[in-house]
Amino acid sequence: MIWQLDLAILTLVVIAGIGSLMVKDLLGAAILFGAYSFMMCLLWTIMGAVDVAFTEASVGAGVSTVFFVAAVFRTTRRTKD
Repeated sequence: MIWQLDLAILTLVVIAGIGSLMVKDLLGAAILFGAYSFMMCLLWTIMGAVDVAFTEASVGAGVSTVFFVAAVFRTTRRTKD
């Protein structure tokens, strides 16, 4: 495995995870959560756990993100603070 690629994807996972917690816009948080799930899918694939990666891609990056975005559009997008 190429450790530089692993480190780059891991850095993007940490950035997306912290970003999804820190952003005030709910749509942005949902999109960053989808990016986090997709990056985790890439890490699982690199580690050789293809079944876990497929589940993460379909449930984490796919269905959950669609549900979060749909919920955001049915509510307000910004917080009051």
